[in-house]
Amino acid sequence: MTVTSPSDAIVFFGATGDLAHKQIFPALLGLVRDEGLNVPIIGVAKAGWTLDQLKARARDSVEQHGGKDTKPEVLQRMLDLLRYVDGDYGDESTFVELRARLGPAQRPLHYLAVPPSLFGTVAKGLANSGSAAGGRLVIEKPFGHDRATARALGRLLSQYFPEENIFRIDHYLGKEPVQNIVYTRFANSMFEPLWNREYISSIQITMAEDFGVQDRGAFYDETGAIRDVVQNHMLQVLAQLTMDPPTGEESEAVRDQKSALLKAVRPLDSSHVVRGQYVGYQSVPGVRAGSNIETFVALKLYIDSWRWAHVPIYIRVGKMLPVTATEVMVHFRRPPRETFEELVPASSGHMRMRISPDVSIAMGVRVKLPGERMVGEDVEMILTEYAPNLRPPYQRLLGDAMRGVSELFGRDDIVDAQWRIVEAILGNVTPVYPYAPGTWGPSEAEALIGGDGPWRNPNNVTGAS
Repeated sequence: MTVTSPSDAIVFFGATGDLAHKQIFPALLGLVRDEGLNVPIIGVAKAGWTLDQLKARARDSVEQHGGKDTKPEVLQRMLDLLRYVDGDYGDESTFVELRARLGPAQRPLHYLAVPPSLFGTVAKGLANSGSAAGGRLVIEKPFGHDRATARALGRLLSQYFPEENIFRIDHYLGKEPVQNIVYTRFANSMFEPLWNREYISSIQITMAEDFGVQDRGAFYDETGAIRDVVQNHMLQVLAQLTMDPPTGEESEAVRDQKSALLKAVRPLDSSHVVRGQYVGYQSVPGVRAGSNIETFVALKLYIDSWRWAHVPIYIRVGKMLPVTATEVMVHFRRPPRETFEELVPASSGHMRMRISPDVSIAMGVRVKLPGERMVGEDVEMILTEYAPNLRPPYQRLLGDAMRGVSELFGRDDIVDAQWRIVEAILGNVTPVYPYAPGTWGPSEAEALIGGDGPWRNPNNVTGAS
């Protein structure tokens, strides 16, 4: 595996913002506590703040989002590392001051917790001040609004940073249960012979949320479910689930296989898409009257490869559904004949991977009922189950970015492949069906899955579905 020198400073733009408060400060605290982080941490924002105010913000962040067992001395160590630059991102003097604050640091990690419209401005300012040389750039999704804008963003950033130093965060990839999908597949030889079109009949991936868009009305009404979670989170889960095993020891091996898989996914068309909008969405502040943005979408995908030819893959995401849970259901084909002449459901036999809020892996099998007759029932065996007391995704991802480990980050060709899959269904190309809050979306989604159904609805009980 390629060895790179770790970053010797962290700069995070948008230091006074919501993302920094909810995610970045707790992640930095975790790095100080668990990995001995001991480099300058420089916050940059245009807020008219002082360093003392930033430290107060960090302390409040840790109290609210960093866990109740934080030791005072650990928090103090993080606060002692903090620096602050207050200035406009469009002002050259802001970056001149930043370069001075970096001192002898030659490999800073620059984290952009700012709107995408500012990515180019900040990257240019870093380059002009000498802060980009030897540095790494971390950006948050969305990586463009469609394929064309994503490509334009890639060209823009490449003027200032080489691709190997650009880290595109999809926090979903930092989740331990998502990583467990790949590990379980490739660390157990029993699964690989079954993981193909000969033994798998269909796959379902469901990401359900029991809440609405809340205070994100204006953002969500420009985005919708496809752009918000399908194009990135769900396609990344799909890649983890269906890619071929990585080869070699290079850090790019995993991303090479993801890229190959996503390039083989057939672009979506309107006949394989059902969009919905929960009743009441248009009353949310920031949402346009008559909006046709989807808060629910169900998709039918195919992967044009030998391994997955003709295996339908269904993805369903939505807000204001009955529960908050994310699950993968892999349905195995029935034996070529029913030896015991039973009427067995086509969905009998599955592997279930629960990603959130709890974590579990389970196998659905058919077992004999007690008695003389050779008849059975479907049961589920829980292979593993544990509480989500795991390292937060942002801590994992920031630590990897500092070490130059790119495996869990988006790559330019991967992002392009993801946009290629959804490009034809962006915008108002299919009807938007209303659905009542607390239901599983519009009934049209059942017609989409048809004979491969029904949808397997996760519930809020640990280890159940």
